Amino acid sequence: MSMEQPVPDPGLQFDSAVDVGLGVAYLADDEFRRMSGSKRAWLEFRRNRFALVGAAFMIFITFMGVFAPIVATHDPYAQSLRKRMKPPSAEHWLGTDEVGRDFYSRLVYGARVSLFVGIVGTAAGVTLGTIVGLISGFFGGWTDTLIMRVIDIMYSFPGIVLAIVMVAALGPSLFNLILVLVFFAIPTLARIVRGNILSLKELDYAEAARAMGAGRLRIMFHHLLPNTLAPIIVYATLAVAGSILVTASLGFLGLGVQPPQAEWGNILSNGRQYLRKAPMLMVYPGALIFLTVMSINLIGDALRDALDPYLQS
Repeated sequence: MSMEQPVPDPGLQFDSAVDVGLGVAYLADDEFRRMSGSKRAWLEFRRNRFALVGAAFMIFITFMGVFAPIVATHDPYAQSLRKRMKPPSAEHWLGTDEVGRDFYSRLVYGARVSLFVGIVGTAAGVTLGTIVGLISGFFGGWTDTLIMRVIDIMYSFPGIVLAIVMVAALGPSLFNLILVLVFFAIPTLARIVRGNILSLKELDYAEAARAMGAGRLRIMFHHLLPNTLAPIIVYATLAVAGSILVTASLGFLGLGVQPPQAEWGNILSNGRQYLRKAPMLMVYPGALIFLTVMSINLIGDALRDALDPYLQS
């Protein structure tokens, strides 16, 4: 069954077959531009095959994490020294670790913790960063100056070094790790939102809303914020990848999620002691971290192309 092709207006005059083709392409492009923003963005996103592969992997790994108690084949904390560092088998699909725990189940539960920390920390940071940038850009004046100077101070510290100092000072725990990720996300997003608000608030529709008597909160959240959601969504997607990397890095250094709780970073750290005897103890968690971060970055790049009108064809 052939797909219906756009037909040029019979009133138009074409001198050659090339002109007819150009006319069809023009009509198709015009139809594309008349689509709603969400539908156009979805069509743009679907064009990127790498992003679709990344999205499929993220759906798979998220499913594994959410349904870890069902998907896991063993208790991830049950030890058996008689089975330590066994190779993959029908009983233990990815073998066992240094104390005889099922390695596949450990990785599944590690996905749950890594994704939870990355998503929750990023979501809280994006929310606070959006509010800070919105207030700074909308009110301007001394409010903007004060907020931006605080943001500059936050930017002056190297990221991972600041994370290590904060966790060392507060103590390693799940809550403190999320707090560090929130602190990470605020400065960059606050600047992104502020820059967009500074330009949007001077446009005609914002001035019209003021003339009609709309209050500040209505203008901020009903008129300005929806028009800056595209960069927020793109940054939030990429920030999740960064948060997972920071979580794994701190876990590897012993400053993140503490054993025996499974998390990819501390699983990787435990495996480095047995690199020569059982290299898979490092290869598996390292591969999961790499594939997860890569998939999220591919999705973020595709969302940027799909949501940015200047990059659309």
